[in-house]
Amino acid sequence: MHIPGPISGRRRRAAVVATVVACSTAFTGLGPTTADGGPAPSVPAPELDWRPCVQGSPFDCATAEVPLDHRDPGGRTIELAVVRRKATGPGARVGTLFFNPGGPGGPGTVQMPQNYESFPQEVRERFDIVSWDPRGVGNSTAVNCFASPEEAAAWDAGKPEGFPVGAKERAVYTAAYRDLGRRCERRDPELLRHVSTADTARDLDRLRQAVGDPQLTYLGISYGTFLGATYANLFPDRVRAMVLDSDWDPEAWTNHGSDEEPRSTAFLRMGADRTAAATLEQFLTLCGSTTTDRCAFSAGGPEATLDKYDELMRRLRARPVGEWTYARTVSDIVSGLYIVHPGWTNLAGRLQDLWRGRVPGPSALPPAPPVPDPNPYVGEEQAGAVFCGDSPHPRDPAVYPVLEEAAAARAGDAGRHWTWASAVCTDWPAVAADRYRGPWNRPTAHPVLVVGTTYDPSTPYSAARAMAGALADARLLTHSGHGHTALFNPSGCVNEYESRYLVDGTLPPPGTTCRQDTAPFATPKPRGGVDTGGGGTAGGVLGRP
Repeated sequence: MHIPGPISGRRRRAAVVATVVACSTAFTGLGPTTADGGPAPSVPAPELDWRPCVQGSPFDCATAEVPLDHRDPGGRTIELAVVRRKATGPGARVGTLFFNPGGPGGPGTVQMPQNYESFPQEVRERFDIVSWDPRGVGNSTAVNCFASPEEAAAWDAGKPEGFPVGAKERAVYTAAYRDLGRRCERRDPELLRHVSTADTARDLDRLRQAVGDPQLTYLGISYGTFLGATYANLFPDRVRAMVLDSDWDPEAWTNHGSDEEPRSTAFLRMGADRTAAATLEQFLTLCGSTTTDRCAFSAGGPEATLDKYDELMRRLRARPVGEWTYARTVSDIVSGLYIVHPGWTNLAGRLQDLWRGRVPGPSALPPAPPVPDPNPYVGEEQAGAVFCGDSPHPRDPAVYPVLEEAAAARAGDAGRHWTWASAVCTDWPAVAADRYRGPWNRPTAHPVLVVGTTYDPSTPYSAARAMAGALADARLLTHSGHGHTALFNPSGCVNEYESRYLVDGTLPPPGTTCRQDTAPFATPKPRGGVDTGGGGTAGGVLGRP
C-alpha cells in the first residue's frame, strides 16, 4: 500500500497491511491510440498465462516478461509477478482496473489480495482487478543486496531502529548505508539503473496491452499516484480513467526537474513532516477528548494528553522501555497513524503500555492471502532503488542533522522521523537511466480524479492540491478525515464517486468534500456524507519539543 513509516524503519519482511452529479465525462472512442510516451513497442505484449495462485484461490497469478531497458527491447529481460481477481458481477464487465499499492516497494501480488474487500463493491463487480510487483520488488525480478536473509537481517539489526539519535548513532547510520550502497553496486548494478518510475510506467503500459484494454483504467495510492502521473504524461492518449489517492506532489518529488544539489530531502519538500505532525496532534486531541475505554492513552482532556505525550517522549529519551527507544516509538507512531480503525486504538494501547513501563505486545498481522509467496523479501534497498534513482536527495550525511533540527522546530518528533527516511540515498550508487521529471501537464484523453485526505500522516492534503493543479485535466475530491488513503480509511461517499467515475467517467462536482464514515475512537458505524463547495485543509501543526 505505502511505506509504513520511513524506509529506514522497515523491520518486517511482510509488506501486508490491514487495510447530484454536476459534471460528467462520457468514455467514448476507446480504440487503439498512438502513445505520446515514445514509439510503439517493437516486440509483442507479454503473454499472461493465468492460473489459480494456489489451489482453491479466487485469485489468478501470472508472470510477465518485459525488457530490462525498454529502449533496448531485444536485450536482457526481467520478470513481473502479476495477480488478478476477475469481476464478480452482476452487471456488464467494464474492463481491467490496474492497482498499485504504493511504497515504492509495495508488492501488489500480496497487497491487492490482502485488501481486496476494501475496493468499492461496484468496482469489484464490474472490473477485473489486476496488480503486480513492480520491477525490483518482491516476487518480480527484485533488487536484493544480500546473499541470504540472515545477512540482510544482520545488516538491519546493526543500525538504530527508527532514526539515529546523537552523533554516535548518526555515525553508525551513515556507515550502514554506505555499506548498503557498496553491496548493491556489487550485486546487480545494471538492474539498479532500470527500476525507475518511468520504467514501471512502461511496464504498466505493456500489461495494459497484455489484458487487451485499449486504454488504461488505474487506481494508485501514495507512491502509486506518482506512478499514475508519470504514466499519464508518458502516455496521455491512453488514459481512460485514473484515480490518484493520497498524492505525491510531482514537482516537489523531482525537485522541479533541477540538476542542482537539492537543499532538502524529497519527503521534507513534500511536507510529510508537517502533515504527520498535524495528524499526530489530531490523534492526541481526539484521544484526550474521549474516555480511556475508547482511547487508552487519554489523560482526561486534550491539553493533558498532549502533555502526557511530551512527558512520555522525555522519558524514552532518557531510558528506553526494553527495545522501545524514543526513535523507535516515534516511527511506530507515524506508521500507526496510517489506518484509523483499528490502528489508532492499537497505537493508543501501545503508548499506554510504554507510559506504564511495559513492553507492548507484538502487533497482530492479518491473515496471509492465498498466493504462492505472501511473504517475499522486501528489504529497504528495493524502495531505495526506486526513489533514490528517481528523486534528488542531499548526498552529504552532514546535512541531515541540520535538516532534522529545522524539521523538528516546525513539526516536532515527526520532523526527525521524516528527515532520516531518505538516509538510504546518501550513498546510493545509481541514478535511473530513464527518469521522468516533467512536464506534468500533457493533456490526457480523459480527466483524472485526485483524492486527498485532510489529515494524512504521510502525504499532505496540499500535495493533492498540487497534483490536481499540475495535471492538465484533473478534479480534486476532498476526503475530510484522518489516515493515509481514503481506500483504507473508507468513506461511502468517496467510494460512490470513485465507482461512478471508474465505470462511466462521471466526475464529482467541483469542490466536493466527503466525510469519513467513522471518526477516530468512535464505534464503527458507516454514515458518510457529502458537502459541495470548498475543500478541507490540514491545519494545526504539532511543533511541541
